[in-house]
Amino acid sequence: MRGLLVGRMQPVHEGHLEVIKRILEEVDEVIIGIGSAQLSHTLKDPFTAGERVLMLTKALTEKGIPASKYYIIPIQDVACNSIWVAHVKMLTPPFKCVYSGNPLVQQLFKEGGHQVTIPPLYNRKLYSGTEVRKRMLEGKDWESLVPNSVFEVIQEIDGVSRLKQLTIKEANEIK
Repeated sequence: MRGLLVGRMQPVHEGHLEVIKRILEEVDEVIIGIGSAQLSHTLKDPFTAGERVLMLTKALTEKGIPASKYYIIPIQDVACNSIWVAHVKMLTPPFKCVYSGNPLVQQLFKEGGHQVTIPPLYNRKLYSGTEVRKRMLEGKDWESLVPNSVFEVIQEIDGVSRLKQLTIKEANEIK
């Protein structure tokens, strides 16, 4: 059986990997949809889809999860929710069940006739992209929240500097 997990992964952190490991206890393969793939270079979505694929691929390898157990597919948003499930299905291999903590995603897939499961979250208060990005901006320890390989990718792309640069307002935006 194959399952689908969709997440923005901005950035990939230890919580994502724990959820993926738990999902793989229930299914043979997991399709990991990199959500909002068209977004990057914003405070909420600082990393490109390609960077997130790189982070995820390296992190799954680091955690010993064989590549034969997952597919990573960037998924762009569409402006019409009623066709989003068909859009996802067009991009992915067939799947039986969907894992999502997002109420809209849950509703859309339920309406599309899919079995939906809320994945077991792993210490969500600590392990969230919001928390990782917040710590990056504040100069606090964020490195312990991500796998070493993700830390290395963020270093390679100078991700912390990018995030800090995104907080700077243009002169005409300052009031």
